[in-house]
Amino acid sequence: MKKHVLAALAGTVAGVIATTQVAGPLIAQELSSDSSVYEQLDLFGDIFELVRAQYVEEVPTEKLVTAAINGMLTSLDPHSSYLSAKDFEDMQVQTRGEFGGLGIEVTQEEGFIKVISPMDGTPAAKAGILAGDFITHVNGESVLGLMLDDAVAKMRGPVGSEIIITVVRQGTPEPFDVSIIRDTIKLTAARGRVVGNTVVLRITTFNDQTTSDMTEALKKGIEELGGAGNLDGVVIDLRNNPGGLLNEAISVSDAFLDKGEIVSTRGRVAGSGERYNATPGDLAGGKPIVVLINGGSASASEIVAGALQDHRRAIVVGTKSFGKGSVQTLIPLRGDGAMRLTTARYYTPSGRSIQALGISPDIVVQQPAPKPVDPAAAAEEEKSAASRQRSEADLRGAISNDSMTDEEKRLYEEELARAEESAKLRDEDYQLAYAVDIIKGLTAIAPETP
Repeated sequence: MKKHVLAALAGTVAGVIATTQVAGPLIAQELSSDSSVYEQLDLFGDIFELVRAQYVEEVPTEKLVTAAINGMLTSLDPHSSYLSAKDFEDMQVQTRGEFGGLGIEVTQEEGFIKVISPMDGTPAAKAGILAGDFITHVNGESVLGLMLDDAVAKMRGPVGSEIIITVVRQGTPEPFDVSIIRDTIKLTAARGRVVGNTVVLRITTFNDQTTSDMTEALKKGIEELGGAGNLDGVVIDLRNNPGGLLNEAISVSDAFLDKGEIVSTRGRVAGSGERYNATPGDLAGGKPIVVLINGGSASASEIVAGALQDHRRAIVVGTKSFGKGSVQTLIPLRGDGAMRLTTARYYTPSGRSIQALGISPDIVVQQPAPKPVDPAAAAEEEKSAASRQRSEADLRGAISNDSMTDEEKRLYEEELARAEESAKLRDEDYQLAYAVDIIKGLTAIAPETP
């Protein structure tokens, strides 16, 4: 039966039977264990038949079996689960980059639904849903006690329909309702922009298009700057990226590493793990890299951040990541369904397991909460600042600067405009502005290279 990899990879399990002088007691112990298993299965069968025969209402057999399977898997950890044929199909569509819904990645914690991260440009992100929010009710109905897949199913619905979710947020004293209009979620896995002489790569998810989208975005950014010689460095923005395909996380990491281990996995059986190594070639040409993470950066995002951090190829900036360091194997089952089973943990090149710990940034930078804008006050402040911003050049009769040619003056003015753009960015996205400033500072003190 074929196994598929999602978010991480399971190692190959090799079973070895060894014959020794104590084979007799071992076989007896194994038979005793098998007997206990059969007794437990008989108990399950008895309860199953009693429920079918005596429960107050008739329950479809398929519903009972599905609930039993789900109960077994979800009791293991938050990421193991059973996927019906429809859920399995939806997941395959999602990894291809287009699906319907709200645009949030969720997990289950303390019986409620916890937001890992909202996805850029989706209805949830536009409605102000934040990483770390708890969803307690959907359209007035409590999700407490529901299995994760059932709670997610409640949040699905026709495109264009309204859903009201009740949110509990740390630092907000009372729960509050948020109205969201469902939409088709079309994800651009990676996109780029140029800030000053820095290319910012925003990676929102790890699906089939991530590496190709990122490579193309970097190429366009370098072209916009007029060539790699004008590139100061690269910012890789992984904030609120919930993860995805392991092979894409490896590919993105490999794009900026020349050699060394990227990630390893270790399963239950000794020797069942896998190691993945980088191949020669660095898309950034050795220029400085800053990786941005936060509490919504999970799984595949943490693989990339951990690999680049351990190899000292990038400075990691932001806040501690989510801490999902477990490996899930997606195993297709009869009836077109599938089982998502946790089979291993993954480790960064230095041997760190970040399961439940997360990646700690090299430089912790909090993102300030947005302040409400009073248009009248903002206009007055701008007017006041304009009246204060005077320099020697503004004075009547000031003599000119004779040490600069016209071309040097033009370049100076362009540099000044870029600095003002970076200053404006601080008000829009403080963490990103901080990352760009680090690149600029590293470039300023870097030795000249031929």
